[in-house]
Amino acid sequence: MDRDNLLQQLILRGLGTSSLVADRLRNVTQAWVTSGRLDPGEASVLVDDVMRSLRGENPELEKQAERTMERNIDHFLQDLGLARQREVDELRGRIDRLEQLLRNRREAAEVPD
Repeated sequence: MDRDNLLQQLILRGLGTSSLVADRLRNVTQAWVTSGRLDPGEASVLVDDVMRSLRGENPELEKQAERTMERNIDHFLQDLGLARQREVDELRGRIDRLEQLLRNRREAAEVPD
């Protein structure tokens, strides 16, 4: 399959999905307004906030989603018994410091008094 064609199909599907989400969100919020569960002003703010988030225009929501994702990844890796890269890097640093300390003590022991 042609890569350009595949990319084009993925983009079109993404746009179609976003459009469907927007339509469904508008229908749901309108139903909530009709039933009195939501104020019309709140409904439009809700739709705008969700649409901005879908377009990547809501940095606070993105940060919250990123923190949640990081937490989920941490838990998943912990359940598997695997370390994250930052944990491996931290351990490497500790090993480097211990090796340096050991070299320093060996050198100090070799120096005649």
